[in-house]
Amino acid sequence: MQRDYDVAVVGGGLVGAALAWGLAREGQRVTVLDEGDMARRASRANFALVWVQSKGLGLAQYMGWTVRSSDAWRQLADDLRAQTGLDVCFARPGGFHLALGEAELAARAQRLKRLHNQPGAADTGAEVLDRTAVERLLPGIGPEVAGGSFCPLDGHVNSLRTLRAFHKGLYLLGTDYRPAHTVRTVVPAQDGFRLLTSRGEVGAKKVVLAAGNANMRLAPLVGLKSPMQPNRGQILVTERAAPFLPYPLVTIRQTDEGTVMIGDSREETTDETRLDLSIAAVEADRARRMFPALGKLNVIRTWSGIRVMTQDGFPIYDQSETYPGAFVVGCHSGVTLAANHALVLAPMIARGRLNADLVGAFSARRFDVQKVA
Repeated sequence: MQRDYDVAVVGGGLVGAALAWGLAREGQRVTVLDEGDMARRASRANFALVWVQSKGLGLAQYMGWTVRSSDAWRQLADDLRAQTGLDVCFARPGGFHLALGEAELAARAQRLKRLHNQPGAADTGAEVLDRTAVERLLPGIGPEVAGGSFCPLDGHVNSLRTLRAFHKGLYLLGTDYRPAHTVRTVVPAQDGFRLLTSRGEVGAKKVVLAAGNANMRLAPLVGLKSPMQPNRGQILVTERAAPFLPYPLVTIRQTDEGTVMIGDSREETTDETRLDLSIAAVEADRARRMFPALGKLNVIRTWSGIRVMTQDGFPIYDQSETYPGAFVVGCHSGVTLAANHALVLAPMIARGRLNADLVGAFSARRFDVQKVA
């Protein structure tokens, strides 16, 4: 038996690392059980947006939760830099969702109207702009751009550097990070939980399942559930270019390093070993139509990644009533929600109980209600 901990966090991607970092700052003795750098984690294949607009259609509480995290991201970035010396390049200039043609613009306006007409919807400041208004802020748009939506709360970050900063912070806080410790089973015990990994057994008073799509397998072991529906996305990255895009778009953003990321595909397959070039071609073509100057840049790499996606797209935050001390955390927007996970959710877990309003909104029990309905 290896030594026991206050909390064992299963998963060392952005969600698990943010939670572990927040727990360690609360004085908890934490271990992170992770597959390691060879894991097929979404944290290494994401678009790095801190995104608010469009979030929450069908669950208004998600809008408020997303706004809260966007507002807290500056504190998170500052805290990570003060502790680790790493700048995660967080910026919140606002963000665009552009429409190619009047039909797309009308559909975008209708979606935002439905989103903000929901009871309890948060005020995001999102608005629909015509082409003239968009062109004042994005002078390089193509002739097919009819307009788009803009939200002042949107931003982006260097997500790989954020993951590195969390892990450096964990090291500085004395957290025991264990790569190549794939968790095979979790056994509730009298004094907490025993986790059988590929490299031995670990004990902890509390356990947090933050293993992405693997939560579907692990959650039932502690009386919880995490219905998932993962899918694949593809991203293209261009060569470096002089700064021309001061605002991130939902499908295009220029990174702090000058490259341009393109991509927003959603494919039913979960095979990340191959690329569908026909989909990549559509992504590249839409980007070129939005910004013709992109047509002169070379694509230097492209990849596919498997998204962490719950069955309805909204986060799952739950605690086990059968085995107190067991928690499950699963979401698609690990970058956007990192501030909430580190600064809000982790202190709740450290206290041993999630706030009732959080569980009421995001418990997986909502799927039982949907089945009955």
